[in-house]
Amino acid sequence: MRKKSKLVAAVIAGLLLIGIGGMFWPLDGYIEAPGEADDLSQFVKIDGKQDNSKGRYNITSVYLSKANGFGYLQTLINPHLSFSKSEDITGGESSAVFAKVQNFYMQSAIANAEQVAFKKANQKITTTYRGIYVLSVTDNSHFKKTINVGDTITAVDQHHYENSDGFIKYLANKKQDTDVKVEYLRDGKAGETTGKTIKLPSSKSSEYPNGRSGIGIVLTDNVEVKTDPKVTVDPGQIGGPSGGLMFTLQMYDQLTGDKLSKNRNISGTGTINANGYVGEIGGIDKKIIAAKNAGSTIFFAPYIEPTKALLKYEDQHQTNYQLAKQTAKKYAPNLKVIPVETFDDAVNYLENGKIIKTVN
Repeated sequence: MRKKSKLVAAVIAGLLLIGIGGMFWPLDGYIEAPGEADDLSQFVKIDGKQDNSKGRYNITSVYLSKANGFGYLQTLINPHLSFSKSEDITGGESSAVFAKVQNFYMQSAIANAEQVAFKKANQKITTTYRGIYVLSVTDNSHFKKTINVGDTITAVDQHHYENSDGFIKYLANKKQDTDVKVEYLRDGKAGETTGKTIKLPSSKSSEYPNGRSGIGIVLTDNVEVKTDPKVTVDPGQIGGPSGGLMFTLQMYDQLTGDKLSKNRNISGTGTINANGYVGEIGGIDKKIIAAKNAGSTIFFAPYIEPTKALLKYEDQHQTNYQLAKQTAKKYAPNLKVIPVETFDDAVNYLENGKIIKTVN
């Protein structure tokens, strides 16, 4: 009996060790949780001065942590946590490359925010197009080993354009396997390489019925912005493009005398392009919780009206605004969610309470 008891105890102890080990075993993914709603006045200075008004604009974030068994179990019981595969978060890139891309997205968001805020405030601003920023290189690209994520392509076959459309159109109708020379900047140093064009998958359109050729990169514009007065922004460890709208509001209100915030605690999210259009982002439900925890009473949420085609294939589709409103109703009833399609929509609401129409 004693031997049997010892065997049972050993088995139980072994199972416990396996269970404990499984709880801390790393998984190929991330746990997403509500982050912070940080006061943008601590990040933004105009003409060397920080905003000291009583109103507050917050940039909201999602906190990412490497997943393990224990973290995954938490996502099953905590509605504010979720699990995502690494591929869905980083696009298959290493942590270092992912961080580099997120930092560029942030710098691009700041540049776009400066353009929109300064133009709206009728302040002096100049822009210089640097070239194409490389976000990723496809596996079938002939430039896979010579062009890196983070490079800025400045010319193709000695042609420089003032926007990415120029580069795209130059390559679009070239035959597959045509040699092209690419000039680029990497960490401030110039370089060049030669490779062949490829046919880009899923690129057929009314303009290109046979599809487009290209060099196999995912790209965005790299623009240098100079303003008068000068803007300096230090976002710290926050990365990504989703703070664009809130940076724009912070800059514009600071430029025009802090007339919009009116002592209110205002949070929000959304990308911004150079023309002032607001784009959707991920994790908005978690950003609602971050805004609530910071005491915000207003939350700006991107709204892009879904097309009939989208609703046909995704009958349960939710816009950022719909998900934010649903989350606030359940967990943050004192937080008013305001839909915005453009920067002007946010300004109009803060000035006179005007809210755009949406499809419920």
